[in-house]
Formats: sequence, C-alpha cells, structure tokens
Amino acid sequence: MHKSGYVNIIGNPNVGKSTLMNALVGEKLSIITSKAQTTRHRIMGIVNGEDFQIIYSDTPGILKPNYKLQESMLKSVNNAFIDADIILYVTDPVEKYDKNQEYIDKVKKSNVPVLLLINKIDLTSEENLIKLVETWHEILPKAEILPVSALEKVNLSLLFDKIISLLPEVPEYYPKDSLTDKTERFIVSEIIREKIFMYYQKEIPYSVEVDVESFKEERDIIRILTNVYVMRESQKGIIIGHKGSSLKKVGTEARKDIEAFFDKKVYLEIYVKVMKDWRDKENQLKRFGYNKS
Repeated sequence: MHKSGYVNIIGNPNVGKSTLMNALVGEKLSIITSKAQTTRHRIMGIVNGEDFQIIYSDTPGILKPNYKLQESMLKSVNNAFIDADIILYVTDPVEKYDKNQEYIDKVKKSNVPVLLLINKIDLTSEENLIKLVETWHEILPKAEILPVSALEKVNLSLLFDKIISLLPEVPEYYPKDSLTDKTERFIVSEIIREKIFMYYQKEIPYSVEVDVESFKEERDIIRILTNVYVMRESQKGIIIGHKGSSLKKVGTEARKDIEAFFDKKVYLEIYVKVMKDWRDKENQLKRFGYNKS
C-alpha cells in the first residue's frame, strides 16, 4: 500500500507558512523574512518514504492585489485550493479571525480534509491558546485544530502522522529522489532575493526580481551569473550602495547559502539592471516564471 498527495499550505502573510514548509521538508526551499509577501511563487517540497510521498506546497500570503504581480501571486493561492488532497490552513495567535473572510469561506466549503494549524504557540500563553482553539472550532467546525510551532518544531511529528493517515492510496507523483519541482536556477534566485529582503528597507525588496542568466556546474565549482532587476534608476543606486558595498554584502551572504544548498564551491556574479514597471508587464512576468498555474 502506497500513499501520496498534495498537502497545500494556505494562510495570510506572516503567519509562518514558509518556516513550516521548510521544517516539514527538512530543507530551506522557501524564503523566510519578517516582511510580508516574501513568497511570490507556489513552491513544492517533496518528502519521500518507502510507502509514501508528501508533496507540500507553500503559497504566497493571501492579499488584495495592487498590480499584476500580486494578481499572479493570488492566482497561485486559488490554484492551491483546486488540487489539494489536504489543506493546512495556518494562522497564529495575533491574527484577526475575519481577515480575508472569503478565504475562510473557501476553506469551510472545501471537500478535502482541513488541518487548521495555530502556529507560533511559543509566543502565547496556554490560557490564550485554549480560547483560540475554541474560537477557531466555531469558525471552522469540520477542521481538525493542531497548535504547533514551526520554529521550535513543536507538534510537527504529530502533524506528520496526521498527514500520513489522511493521504490517498495512490502511487508517487514524482521520482523518489525529488526534493522540489523547482529548478536549480530558481533556488539560486530565491536565495539572492531573500538577502535583498533582509538588507534593504521600504519598497526596495518589493521592486526587485532576480534572474539567473547562466548556471554552469563544473567539477569543482558552480559558476553563476545573475541579474537583479529594479524598476527605477534610483533603486539601482541603493541596491549597489557606496562603492558597491551593499551589493557585495548581498553577494557574499547569498554565495554562502548557495554553497550550503548545493554542497559545492560557488563563483557568483550579480549585476543590477533597470526594467521599468516590470511588475505590471505580462511579458516580463511570464519571463520571470509568473502567470503559470
């Protein structure tokens, strides 16, 4: 008997979906920062066992779109409702219950099992947690509620057992040695983008996209050439910094993470270019891998 299925992680921004995904997969596939809307793509992380395959899917936080990029992000959230075998709806102790009510209603109407995860329980009291469980039970009576801490890995083994019990009995969807559906170039671009979210303020991270122009793996080293695209000339100057200091910091920190991920020495080049209003241009969004199902 073999079990497989899509376990889709859905929720509002900043509730810890990416931290949860990475903890469940055991690899850092999704960007984690304290800023909202860090995740832009739907990213799959695959966990394999002899008689099971879990395909976790991290999605962007639910939002009201202001430009075409955000429309694409929301589309990937909606698609996650369609192909799910199990939904993990993630919330936390500080989130307002009625935030994006239409998505709560979507979860309520879902025909697949829903596990409601109250994440970040290490940041609240037992008394408050009991109230939260009661409140969410009223809001989503069919969902099974599980308090967890993705960061502290509390109750994740319990969650894993619950997922295994709910998976359909079908063969694997991906080869057993698969870790993700994303390419090596995608992983590199996300690592660089994470550093930009960490080291720059205000609108800068939200105006940036990273494109890997070349990825050449040699015997002892991987040589990577990347372009960081911004929307205005002034942003280019901020990304580069005084005498290139800011960009050098991003490059150094990104290279360390890329080397750790691929377990190989990396030579990384980063260039900064201006692409005006790329977030609202269909052709550029497609080039960067958006507007796909």
